[in-house]
Amino acid sequence: MVSRSFVIAVFARKNSHYCSTINREEQLITALSKELDIEALFTIGYNGTNVIKGLKEKLSKTRKSIQDLLDDVLRSGRDRDLILDELTEVLILSDIGYATAEKIIAAVRTDIRKSDSVDSIRSALQAALTGLLLPYSGDEIIPKAGSVYLFVGVNGGGKTTSLAKLAARFKEKGLDSLLVAGDTFRAAAREQLSIWGKRINSPVIQGPYEADPASVVYDAVQSYKARGTDLLLIDTAGRVHTNANLMNELEKIRRVLGREIEGAPHEIFLVLDASIGQNAVHQAREFLKFSGLTGIILTKLDGTAKGGSVVGIVDELKLPIRYIGVGEGLEDIHPFLPKEFVDALLS
Repeated sequence: MVSRSFVIAVFARKNSHYCSTINREEQLITALSKELDIEALFTIGYNGTNVIKGLKEKLSKTRKSIQDLLDDVLRSGRDRDLILDELTEVLILSDIGYATAEKIIAAVRTDIRKSDSVDSIRSALQAALTGLLLPYSGDEIIPKAGSVYLFVGVNGGGKTTSLAKLAARFKEKGLDSLLVAGDTFRAAAREQLSIWGKRINSPVIQGPYEADPASVVYDAVQSYKARGTDLLLIDTAGRVHTNANLMNELEKIRRVLGREIEGAPHEIFLVLDASIGQNAVHQAREFLKFSGLTGIILTKLDGTAKGGSVVGIVDELKLPIRYIGVGEGLEDIHPFLPKEFVDALLS
C-alpha cells in the first residue's frame, strides 16, 4: 500500500492551485495533510471516482433525463447520421440550446466513422462536451486577505445563499468575512443575510430599507478597514434584470469599491439559477452589460432536470463557472470541474 505522503503529493501535483505559494514538497505534504480529509483522499484515489459518485447523486434528475433520451437513441439501431440528428434533439431537450447542440454534434461527427460502435459515439459525445467546457473552467478561488467579492444576479437565483456558503467555505480555510446586505430593496433581504451571518458566525453590515446601496457599501468598507476582517463579501439587489437603473446601481457600487480599495472588487460573481434552463442565459445576457464579471455561480443543480443549461451558459457567455450549488447545506457548493461534471451526466 502506498504511503499517505505519496498520495498527498500526487494529488497536489494534479491540483497545483492548492499549493501555489509552497515550494518544497515536504512543506506541501505537511500543508495538504492539514488542509484535506486524508481518508477521503484515499477514497478518491487517482481518478476522482468519489467526486463523480457524489455528483451523480446530486445531479440525478438531469442525469436521468439525459440518460433516458440518450439510451433510446443509441439503442435504436438506426444508421449513424440519423443517430446524430436525434442526438441533436436530445441535447436541445436537455436545455443545452440549439446553437450549442449543433456545435457539439459537429464535433462528434468529425470524431467518429460510420462503422464506429454506439459506445464510440457516446465517448465522442463526452469528449465534445468536455472540450467545450474546459477552456472556460475556472480554478477554485483561493481567497487572500484583503479581497472583495461582489455577488450579482436576479432575485431568487441564490445570491445570498451562495455568498453565505462561500463565506463558510473560506472560514474553513482560516479567513473571516464581513458580509454586506447591499440589497436594500427586496423585502427581508437584510434579514435573510443576518440569519446566515449568525449561522456561520460572520458579522453583517446593513443599512436602512431603500437606502442607497452604494452608500451602504461605502459604510461597510470603512467598517471592514477598521475591523481588519480578511474578506468583504457583498450581496446586491436584483429586482429586474432588464432594469437599466439596477445596472447603474451596480456600476456605482463597483466605482465606490475601486476608489476605496485598490483593485476591488477582485471577483464579481454572476449567480444564476440552473432550474430555469435557457432562461438563465437570457438573464445573463443582461448582466453582461455590467462590466467586470469574472465568473458564474450556478445554483439549484440538484433539484432540476435542466442541468444541461450549464453547457449552453458557458458556450454563450464565455465566462468560467466557478462554483455549482447542489443542495441546501452549507457544504453544498463545489468548484466546477468540467470533466467530472460530464462524466457524472453521461458515464
